[in-house]
Amino acid sequence: MQGKKEYQEKLFAQFQLSERIPKNNFYRRLKGVLDLEFLYMPTRPYYGESGQKSIDPVVFFKLCPVGYLENIISDRKLIDHCSMGLDILYFIGYDTCLPAGRSTRSCHGILP
Repeated sequence: MQGKKEYQEKLFAQFQLSERIPKNNFYRRLKGVLDLEFLYMPTRPYYGESGQKSIDPVVFFKLCPVGYLENIISDRKLIDHCSMGLDILYFIGYDTCLPAGRSTRSCHGILP
């Protein structure tokens, strides 16, 4: 079953992630110009209709350039690295919690 991550910024004691990322930050600017919403339709046939929801395909395809740019080839290391960078969390649409590495590995197997 294809999952779709809806970004909803949370307010924790006057903390908003978008306010912590400088306007000229690379990942903030990349988020502004990279629109991957078109990926939902072409990837839909690769997902089942039942079972647990997977990682959002847009999030998966945003993690790919992060791994490339940061020179990280391990899914686990990539998730660890992303969870430590507020700018990367903002770019991929998460606030504080990332999917487990197993979810990203399973996408490698089903997407062409």
